[in-house]
Amino acid sequence: MSTFFDGMKKSFKDVPLVDGKIATDEFLQASESLIKLFDLLGSSAFAVVQNDMQGNVDKIRKKLLESPVNAATLQDLVLDEKDASIKGKSATQGLLWLSRGLQFTAAAMRETVDNPDYELTKAFTNAYGKTLSKHHSFVIKPIFKLAMKACPYRADFFKKLGDDQEKVTAQLLEWLASLENIVKIIFSFFESGNYGKGL
Repeated sequence: MSTFFDGMKKSFKDVPLVDGKIATDEFLQASESLIKLFDLLGSSAFAVVQNDMQGNVDKIRKKLLESPVNAATLQDLVLDEKDASIKGKSATQGLLWLSRGLQFTAAAMRETVDNPDYELTKAFTNAYGKTLSKHHSFVIKPIFKLAMKACPYRADFFKKLGDDQEKVTAQLLEWLASLENIVKIIFSFFESGNYGKGL
């Protein structure tokens, strides 16, 4: 039986790492597949999350299309914008905010997996408090808090991931571990050169 993970264009486990650098194109495909996960939450309240993440994917993809060699990996993309002193560093900013969204999603799914008694509302609210909340203004926070309250019941969400729950769990754990690893690499890179300063 097919699952949500079977239908992904690209999973984070399939994103190549070359010398610790993340392949940009495959990363973007995996990110777009992740964005579709919010469709399963079944609420228009998550449209703001999806639109924000997709907008950041688009900024990074634009840079990749403009400069495929210099943006072949995420790290090269950031360094290229830094070296070129590109005003606004649009793709770097897009990567930083997309990574924050991925970090939130990973934290929410980790809370869900590690706490089988948690409903999604609690897992997503906890994850928001640990990740995105510190980057959001008092205007944005209520929008996200409303979205957290709109989460479906845990059982309904997992049913949408697929009928074969054993397969879903195995795929979810593999996908989540890969996502967490990629997010960790990205944030370590940003911190190493203070590349997110002012973004």
